[in-house]
Amino acid sequence: MDSFSLKTDEGTLSLKEIHDTIIAAANCIKEEGSGIVLNPPLIYSYGLSSLGSNTYVHIKLESEQLTGSFKIRGAFNKIKHMSKDEKQKGFVTSSSGNHGIACAYLMKSFGIPGTIYVPNNVSDAKKKVLEHMGANLVFHGNDCYESELKGRAESEKMEVPYMSPYNDLHVLGGNGTPGVEILRDLPSVDYVLVPVGGGGLISGIACYMKYAKPTAKIIGCQPKNSKVMYECVREGRIISDKEEETLSEATAGGIEENSVTYDICNQLVDDWILVEEEDIAKGIYFMMENHKKVSVFLLYKSSLCHSLKSWFQLLHYIYTITR
Repeated sequence: MDSFSLKTDEGTLSLKEIHDTIIAAANCIKEEGSGIVLNPPLIYSYGLSSLGSNTYVHIKLESEQLTGSFKIRGAFNKIKHMSKDEKQKGFVTSSSGNHGIACAYLMKSFGIPGTIYVPNNVSDAKKKVLEHMGANLVFHGNDCYESELKGRAESEKMEVPYMSPYNDLHVLGGNGTPGVEILRDLPSVDYVLVPVGGGGLISGIACYMKYAKPTAKIIGCQPKNSKVMYECVREGRIISDKEEETLSEATAGGIEENSVTYDICNQLVDDWILVEEEDIAKGIYFMMENHKKVSVFLLYKSSLCHSLKSWFQLLHYIYTITR
């Protein structure tokens, strides 16, 4: 991965530099995030492993985080890089739910004011959680992309920081920390399958894994009804793509222009899986039946790797596979 480079507002970064920011985020979470950001277990799945020959599948249960998803990792790391003055002024963010829930939890925990822009079609379940946390909500647009554009514009008017759900190096650094835990707990990992919306999670994990273990394959998983990042990578630039309603609503929506996650996905993601709605539903049932897990706020999906004879789509978790 010597050819990898990422152009940012601060200059061009190497893979090692991004890897080091993820290590720093992991250390920050370990030292200062106790009781706030958890290290969810990486469990072995007998059901999934049985679908392939000599294949061992593990699931990283990010759904066990206090706020129900991995999003608290990036938000925590971003807040830790804010100045005292910035924390006093507060910040603006945008979310289809999970990033907003993480921010609302941290705002309340640290006493930081803020505003969360959410799309008009945010799920009732997430809306109720946000309201219960006392979040200051502003509804705008029909998907997370539209609410992101509005939130960023308003933050500039208010002259306060904007916390992107994915297009931010500190958020990306925090969201890459599951990769640190996965490689520590399962050094023999061959494939890491990651759900993709704006690309914050897979970008962080890919930057860490491709430096620490270049042979590991990174597989991006998106609902076929909303496959914006996949289409952007295929086209070679950030584009708008037609979307349909999906059970995986937290991975739906467009991508900001000049998003750092696009460049990372374009360079580091090895392959993509597009998941049918029927398979997402089957994945929900599989997790309930085999692992007694239900995705309450976020319907993510993922699947097995090429070593299996057939795809079996799942959700909300990160899958690691060894052979």
